[in-house]
Amino acid sequence: MTNTQQLIRAVAEADSPARMIATVQKLAAAQDEAAIPTLIAVFGYNNPTAAVAAVSGLTQLGEVAVPQLLQQIDDYNYGARAYSIRALAAIADPRALDVLLASAATDFAPSVRRAAAKGLGNLRFHKLDNPERQQAQVKALETLMFISQDPDWSIRYAAVVGLQNLAKIPELQQQILAKFAEILANDSEHSLRARVQLAQKQVLVSS
Repeated sequence: MTNTQQLIRAVAEADSPARMIATVQKLAAAQDEAAIPTLIAVFGYNNPTAAVAAVSGLTQLGEVAVPQLLQQIDDYNYGARAYSIRALAAIADPRALDVLLASAATDFAPSVRRAAAKGLGNLRFHKLDNPERQQAQVKALETLMFISQDPDWSIRYAAVVGLQNLAKIPELQQQILAKFAEILANDSEHSLRARVQLAQKQVLVSS
């Protein structure tokens, strides 16, 4: 614990971007729950490399980091919020469902919405009991279907990635494949169409 406190202090005292990166990487590698608040705080420091290291550290800590990540989402700094959502998406704990749903559908920042959309497809729904599990899966599906029609093609792209992962759930597969066919018939964005075709192949191969 003493060593972790020293590492936390080193992050607070970092006097250059390079030193900030180095200290955050060391703190993330410590894998100590006591580091969670500091790693989350790093998201707001305007140092992308340090923030990515913090995301990695929180992801490795896993489920134990989820309550604080949910409590400390930054409503004012969309960059910091995007890193929090990326961490929650990577951990894939279903306790993040409501935050991911709201972020994917309504956040004003595209980076936040994209991270949330991808995260919705990866949640570990098996940790939930029925009927809560089925309700959560349907909510994720409905939200991804909705944002697959977003005016921003990058949001639509992220929705396709989320839908591809969600298609691992057999009960949802036919609806998702039908949505992919609809996108191919109606969307003119070349890169999105290519991503849908890849998703179709992956779903069919894995089914």
